[in-house]
Amino acid sequence: MMMKQILLLFGMTVSLISLPCQSLAQVKMGLLKYGGGGDWYANPTSLPNLAVYVNSNSTVRVNTRIETVEAGSSALFQYNFLHTTGHGNIVFSDSERRNLRAFLLNGGFLHIDDNYGMAPYFFKEVKNLFPDRELKLIPPSYPMYTAWFSFPQGLPKIHEHDGKAPLAYGIFDGNRLILLFTTETDLGDGWEDPEVHNDAPETRDLALKLGTNIVIWAISQ
Repeated sequence: MMMKQILLLFGMTVSLISLPCQSLAQVKMGLLKYGGGGDWYANPTSLPNLAVYVNSNSTVRVNTRIETVEAGSSALFQYNFLHTTGHGNIVFSDSERRNLRAFLLNGGFLHIDDNYGMAPYFFKEVKNLFPDRELKLIPPSYPMYTAWFSFPQGLPKIHEHDGKAPLAYGIFDGNRLILLFTTETDLGDGWEDPEVHNDAPETRDLALKLGTNIVIWAISQ
């Protein structure tokens, strides 16, 4: 059965069709490796757990085999959804930027989750990645927050760190969100195995639900 939802996107009414689950059986999620010294490998259990959660709690089906892919690789275009994280520097070479831009502007999606300390490096590198596009703050009213589960207050706070409010930023191609950066929330830590950070079950569930929304929004645009 197909389900139709009417969403409000920056003042424009658009139709979102959720496809039959068998047509989404090949959603492929990858971990993006980057240069600069940052620990892109920081949360090894995050994506496998998120894939399992999405499969168990939505009609979307994600391949649970998570592979690492480099930004300059032609294999990039085999993926529907890319994610990366880290605490420090993030840098792409010129050729990697060209490849990653081509991926994102031709239907790809990238979620970068600040694992605490990445933000200043990301803000610098995103200007090199998309010098012609504005990085926009994404408000709680953005329909990604109700794409499957409801988050009327927007991005949840998973880990305290500096105690600042969680924020989401995006790069858009027209109305399509192609790059999402989340900071002061640490969703990826919330996706990890329970014993890694000893988060309360309710906290982990919030992180995994928001992750499900991100995956569904990324592929349904």
